[in-house]
Amino acid sequence: MEVRANAKLNLTLDVLGKRPDGYHDLRMIMQSVELADVLNLEYNETGELRICTNLHFLPNNEKNLAAQAALRWYECEVSQEPGKWTVEDLKRSGNVNGLDITIKKHIPVCAGLGGGSSDAAAVLRALNEMEDACLSPEAVARIGALVGSDVPYCVMGGTALAEGRGEILTPLPTLPRCWVVLCKPEFSISTPALFAKIDSVRLRCRPDTQGAIDALEAGDLAGVARRMYNVFEDALPDRQRARVNDVKNALIQCGALGASMSGTGPTAFGLFEDEARAREAQERMLEFGGEIFLTYTI
Repeated sequence: MEVRANAKLNLTLDVLGKRPDGYHDLRMIMQSVELADVLNLEYNETGELRICTNLHFLPNNEKNLAAQAALRWYECEVSQEPGKWTVEDLKRSGNVNGLDITIKKHIPVCAGLGGGSSDAAAVLRALNEMEDACLSPEAVARIGALVGSDVPYCVMGGTALAEGRGEILTPLPTLPRCWVVLCKPEFSISTPALFAKIDSVRLRCRPDTQGAIDALEAGDLAGVARRMYNVFEDALPDRQRARVNDVKNALIQCGALGASMSGTGPTAFGLFEDEARAREAQERMLEFGGEIFLTYTI
């Protein structure tokens, strides 16, 4: 089976505080875009789980989130009590098929766009079909929560409010279709480091999440765009924060209705109502270096 794994954006991202379990309570509006990795899943007769990607530096073992998703799926299928299966456990079980997963990456890595989480979600959705499990999307998302906090959203997709550590999802009215220019600077960001820092940072402001929800309900794209903000921008090191701000300002000057950073960054994005203007912005943003993508919301 071939399946697409779509990137995600954080239209808003707020951190409400640290929880007793070490995670943070989040409140954020998530949005799928057309930019996607492509995965192929095929059973094999070896009993092994094998991962292959087109990027040599990505793990091809159980450290890959796509592999983790397959292991959690088979744990649930065999025991109903997921633990911490390894690839060797899968091979020894004899109760499940071996699986080859080939991933063609298009979503930039370590960019705040949920590429790894979306790959994991795509594996779960594919296995649900391949094995005729007939699980509801909500049930598949619960397995996804065992893999990572963004995986449940990536199972569901669309426009949604994500709360808790990201696994509590409320569907929202669809964002009016628009074009998106994505700009990933040359550097990457450590997600654990930003989460460790966010509690001690003085936040300049917080996103107007409720205002953005109201704008979604009114079908007001510009109203959503004006309210986009990500508190992790305040936790970036000074030089990297300045770089992200420069990219956001350039996107606004190119005609974006609004611009923000996605996830823990460093990708900044702008929303455009008009395709032609978005394509012009894409061309102009090439001078900033890094990786530039043109896509649209789905």
